[in-house]
Amino acid sequence: MNIHALLVSRFTEALDALGVENAPVPVAKSARPEFGEYQFNGAMALAKQLKQKPRDIAEKIVSLVKLDDVASKLEVAGPGFINVHLNDVWLANQCELALHDPRIGVAKEKPKTVVVDYSSPNLAKEMHVGHLRTTIIGDAVVKVLEFLGHKVIRQNHMGDWGT
Repeated sequence: MNIHALLVSRFTEALDALGVENAPVPVAKSARPEFGEYQFNGAMALAKQLKQKPRDIAEKIVSLVKLDDVASKLEVAGPGFINVHLNDVWLANQCELALHDPRIGVAKEKPKTVVVDYSSPNLAKEMHVGHLRTTIIGDAVVKVLEFLGHKVIRQNHMGDWGT
């Protein structure tokens, strides 16, 4: 579940119902908690196109957007911002669903072959903790890539012998 993508989709449907096609749908995370979790900031950009006040446009969008299952409250603030307060029960259910999904909602990508080169320490010199750190980071990168569905070739050459 991608909450941002869901909100963009629902606001896009509302704008289509309003008669506005191909308009940008600026949904962003709120900067402050009192404004909810997300904000839609597109009403002001539509004011010239629709020849209406941004706040009136925002109120029409709120009446058209179908977020009853997702949001506990939608409010128009300032000159036309729409604050989206997510429904706690819906959010908890989404978290519960993610816990039971072995892929935690992450879709596999089109598989690619990726080579990850590990730390490759110089065998003629003494090993140190820095080699371990880069090896662990490389292994984490490999695991993420494999989880996304890619074929990963792990590479660890012997490095420079200094001869």
